[in-house]
Amino acid sequence: MKLTFVDLFAGTGGIRIGFEEACRKFGIETECVLSSEIDKKACETYEMNFGEIPHGDIRDIKEIKQFDVLLGGFPCQPFSYAGKQRGFGDTRGTLFFEIERILKNHKPKLFLLENVRGLTTHDNGRTFATIIQALEKLGYGVNYLLLNSSNFSVPQNRVRVYIVGQLNEKPILTINSDRGAVDSHKFKNLFSQKSLFGHNEFKVVGDILDQEVDSKYLCSKDFITRLKKVAGSNFSKLNGTRLIDYRNGDSIHSWELGIKGECSKDEIELMNQLVKNRRRKMFGTHQDGKRLTLEQIKTFVKIPKIEAVIESLEEKGYIKQVDGKYNPVAGNMSFEVFKFLDPNSISITLVSSDAHKLGVVVNNQPRRITPREAARIQGFPESFKIHPDDSAAYHQFGNAVAVPVVKAVVENYLINNFLKGTPRSQVSIRSHKPQPVKSKELLTVLKKI
Repeated sequence: MKLTFVDLFAGTGGIRIGFEEACRKFGIETECVLSSEIDKKACETYEMNFGEIPHGDIRDIKEIKQFDVLLGGFPCQPFSYAGKQRGFGDTRGTLFFEIERILKNHKPKLFLLENVRGLTTHDNGRTFATIIQALEKLGYGVNYLLLNSSNFSVPQNRVRVYIVGQLNEKPILTINSDRGAVDSHKFKNLFSQKSLFGHNEFKVVGDILDQEVDSKYLCSKDFITRLKKVAGSNFSKLNGTRLIDYRNGDSIHSWELGIKGECSKDEIELMNQLVKNRRRKMFGTHQDGKRLTLEQIKTFVKIPKIEAVIESLEEKGYIKQVDGKYNPVAGNMSFEVFKFLDPNSISITLVSSDAHKLGVVVNNQPRRITPREAARIQGFPESFKIHPDDSAAYHQFGNAVAVPVVKAVVENYLINNFLKGTPRSQVSIRSHKPQPVKSKELLTVLKKI
């Protein structure tokens, strides 16, 4: 038994790995007849791992050998919450129609597409409806799942939509959509007692960390000295904290670290109170808070010589005054790390722009995650060869798919559709991870313990 496939918008081949692993589990041979990717460094990584150089722009590919399966993680920028959400109004958004073109011309038996969950809600769902209708007009039955990688032994909060299509028949999938825990804090609260679900059912960041890494991944001595102002000598206090200047809560700010200049206790107190109170409804409903007058600031900051404190903060660049009103100067302030991951929970979603600034504390040493750890956070196998250029590697893993989720979806499809009728003795019963326990059900179980 053999399945031929094309790997479109291939990146470094994450979807291909998941697909091939699933097929291999059931003794199904696979052959890639075409791969396509425009990022040159991603192509280099792809060649390192698969021995083939992907073709370039999909729009320039006109002839393709007949194939059985189309795989594609088509560009998500037009539909992402992190982007401008212009959808098909963005020229990149029309790349979906290249998939439509290839499906129309070649009629493969199956396709698997992956994208950000924002695709399902973009333009009040009209974009997604347009895509599904276009696929159905081509003669495909379509099913889709919203899945969080954290439910598939991947230590990352990454929700993606997986669209499965089968020619002339709607594919049967028995995995249920599950967006998982909202964030790493919720995950920690809900799934910390792993024994309820079996050993290694879920993975956390601590499971994928190396104890020793190259010194180039360690935080600089200057940054560590500044972090000591907040954490003291026990850097584990940094676990789960974000370094940001326009949010309060579990955050560390530039003025607390003295990034732009050392701050007194009164200056730190004023800045923290300003960040905390400027969003109060009595001051306005602006998303990031309203500029406040000195008199308004005095209603929640009770320190002597407040005018001198504000003047000092303004001189250092922590606060800005416009027309007699003040607001913090927001931004990441060139923090070496913008988030320290909690080793006892899952990572925030890896993205290409800042995967290189995710931090961890190992053996009381603050550092950035390594490219190999980024690969593990996406569920890539240890055998996967990583691009020697760290910048490229971080970018690639930020754009990648969670491999075990792809594998689980393909396995589930194969069992319920492609292998239908195969003797049960030849099909693994545990073909995918058990259905994740719903939050309400889990809380009920926990209360009984």
